[in-house]
Amino acid sequence: MRVGHLSNGFTYFIRHNEAPKDRVVMYLANKIGSIVETDDQRGLAHFMEHMSFNGTKHYPKNELVDYLQKVGVRFGADINAYTNFDETVYQLPLPSDKPDVLANGLQIMRDWAQDATLDPTEIDKERGVVLEEKRLGKGASERMRRQYYPVLLNGSRYSQRIPIGTDEVLNGFKPEAIRQFYHDWYRPDLQGLIVVGDIDVDQMEQLVKAKFSDLKNPSKEQPRIKYGVSLVAKNQFIALTDPEKTSTSMEVMIKYQQPDLKTTTDFRSMIIRDLFDQLLSARFSELSRQADPPFIQGGAGIGELPGGLAMFDASVTAKPGELERGMKAVWREIERIKRFGFTQTELDRVKSGYLNRFTSALKEKNKTSSNDYVQEYLQFFLKGTAAPGIETEARLVQHELPNITLSDLNSLVKERLADHDRDILITAPAKDKNGLPDAALVDSWLKAVVAEKLSPYIDAMSSKPLLAKEPIAGKIVSEQRDEVLGTTTLTLSNGVKVLLKPTDFKNDQIVFTAFSPGGTSLYSDLDFQSASNAAGIINASGAGNYTPTELGKYLVGKQVRIIPYIGERLQGINGLSTPQDLETALMLIYAKLTEPRLDTNVFKSIIDRSKASLANRANDPTSVFQDSITTIANNYNIRRTGPSLTKLEQIDLERAFHIYQERFADASALTFVFVGSLDLEKIKPLLAKYIGSLPATHKHEQAIDLGIHLAEGRIEKNIYKGTEPKATVNLVFSGKFDYNAVNKVLLDALKENLEIRLIERLRENESGVYSPAVSANASKFPTPRYSFVISFGCAPQNVDKLIVSTLDEIEKLKTVGPMQVNIDKYRAEATRLHETQIKTNTFWLSYLNEQLQNEDDLHLTDNYSVMVNHVDQANIKMVAQRYLGGSNLMRFVLLPEN
Repeated sequence: MRVGHLSNGFTYFIRHNEAPKDRVVMYLANKIGSIVETDDQRGLAHFMEHMSFNGTKHYPKNELVDYLQKVGVRFGADINAYTNFDETVYQLPLPSDKPDVLANGLQIMRDWAQDATLDPTEIDKERGVVLEEKRLGKGASERMRRQYYPVLLNGSRYSQRIPIGTDEVLNGFKPEAIRQFYHDWYRPDLQGLIVVGDIDVDQMEQLVKAKFSDLKNPSKEQPRIKYGVSLVAKNQFIALTDPEKTSTSMEVMIKYQQPDLKTTTDFRSMIIRDLFDQLLSARFSELSRQADPPFIQGGAGIGELPGGLAMFDASVTAKPGELERGMKAVWREIERIKRFGFTQTELDRVKSGYLNRFTSALKEKNKTSSNDYVQEYLQFFLKGTAAPGIETEARLVQHELPNITLSDLNSLVKERLADHDRDILITAPAKDKNGLPDAALVDSWLKAVVAEKLSPYIDAMSSKPLLAKEPIAGKIVSEQRDEVLGTTTLTLSNGVKVLLKPTDFKNDQIVFTAFSPGGTSLYSDLDFQSASNAAGIINASGAGNYTPTELGKYLVGKQVRIIPYIGERLQGINGLSTPQDLETALMLIYAKLTEPRLDTNVFKSIIDRSKASLANRANDPTSVFQDSITTIANNYNIRRTGPSLTKLEQIDLERAFHIYQERFADASALTFVFVGSLDLEKIKPLLAKYIGSLPATHKHEQAIDLGIHLAEGRIEKNIYKGTEPKATVNLVFSGKFDYNAVNKVLLDALKENLEIRLIERLRENESGVYSPAVSANASKFPTPRYSFVISFGCAPQNVDKLIVSTLDEIEKLKTVGPMQVNIDKYRAEATRLHETQIKTNTFWLSYLNEQLQNEDDLHLTDNYSVMVNHVDQANIKMVAQRYLGGSNLMRFVLLPEN
């Protein structure tokens, strides 16, 4: 990495990296955020971030976003920025194989650094956008945060400088105010540029020096005061309620100053903290599996607060009316650890896993993504956090880990459980206000736990093998090679088909999936709840000889994840592994499918916690809105309505277990796809043993068409829930679809073209929304259909006007077609995104799996660029007329109750 400092104080970091190739990531970091604002500037740091996209010296008004879209950079997804208390950071990923684009990217960074135009007209237009962003954040969490932040942050400046700002400032500030803020704080001695990607480092350094050396610091510099939150050596308590809160939660936070991460001693302390968090997580996971769990969710760990504070945080989300029981259960486990410490076997297990993760990361050192490097250098520049690189970190882990003892962990527990600087926060639904405890009562709960007689934790482990019965290996009966795709397809003796695609995108990653037809479609409505929940319940119950707790301990240190699923039309497996752990992964697949476990305690725990979490679901406007849409849009079909207590009561454990066994009783229809760092000769005998041995009945089951699809005709429904002055709009088009690869590309092009126009009109021109979103989906089975969804948040009084504007843009697409410039943007974005995606294992897994499920040609990626380049005004106009005709249009609006 090349690090440099210009005479004006500007800092730069440049690194050559080819993951991905022909791409570069640029970040401009400013060591200022909302914390430097004066009282009459609250919100201007964030507002300034917005204005950097609304006119600079070389890109007036909206030309910056317009230019970047033309070269394939997506607004919001690629080009973006954020502002928090102490920093404002701009990000720009670019293609690096075109010198003019690379040079213009650097010019954009230079413009952001000190050449924003801050045109008064653009400022006034952006007020509405920022206020709409602020509106999106309103709700129960925000209302309560405004009240508890001053307590948690000890009345410090941080509690008064929430980055989004205040309505008074955002509506009323003069252009001169933001210009002064920009002049005072956007200056080279507080700025750093990070450039990582497929570039020539020497050449880039010369360009950076030429572009940024003339940046000027203001003649009268405002001092950049390092603010913080002082500890007050006292304990505090706050209990809050809100009518939209869905559960009662309690946190005990013991605050202390955030430790540095600069020296090897700091690094060793960080390892201890990481191990501590993992040990705590394992204890609480085990506690949650009880038949009658004491809480919906509970846990403890080390976290961060703004202003340089860290905290030991013990939290619980309680069952209705059981806050005391839940909090005591959490505190009891913490007291047990404080009194008896962890066990050696627990520590050995997490140390093994910790070492394996760093070993795996070291194997991937030459495949580290540019984004990962950028994030590391960003923290180094902003906070001074050491960035020594994975080789040094792995070496330190290998050196320090063997010397970390139980004493180190147990000392940390006692150190963090101080009896001062402790804040207790309770948040609850408004209806429970009168039943909440006060500070004295909570303190008595904690003291009662400390006075209890406790026994040490017993780390029960199984000495049995994972499998109760060793599989009898099958055989590979045929092998087909596709040289173009670089795939090998095996047929096993039990009928299973396995498609293998070795790649070099990662050195230590294998991802896989499997599917076969059937799913919940084969079961009646009476069995639906048992069928749809079977995979989750049985997966949580362990496998083979191991209970879920024993299985969790067995897998520590192994990078293995196996998740069976039962969907409406398919059942199968999703998973990941490394070459080293592949046999364990395959063995676990065999165990999950042939030796599932029925665990009554796990089942009761899941149902109990699920019921408790649903008790106040109707308080939450978003949940009510989504449940209403799902129900109405699907003609009130019982398989498409939202969660409820009645549905939970319909789940029968014995029936779910039987359905799970039925769904995986016949492997002959299974198709597996493996992608990643595969050694074909090593994997073949493993596949024969663990996949070729799966039982096969050759029933050739097929999924049933249940006739469920989105409602037809025009539907308008307003849902009234919530107290904040905000609305959410969903417009849904749906219907039959002419399913083929070309039409899927055209539907995607239609989506992108409409989204570009809605951003330009609803956000930039009318200042009525923050982020309008458009999504499109097409499915082939059971019958080809599509759905097209437009969504945005806005002020309630603007709903009708913005819907009219949206429908007007749709009408233009249908009658005139899209503008050519927007087609060009779509082509550039789609092409650039595809170029990056096809160099990832996850893309190939998803693509091959989808093509196989749909019985489509596996070679469609060969023609993708041709299909994208054939998109034009005429065919987008055609698909807009066909699929956005309005005969099947549903309009859903969430409005406040008043």
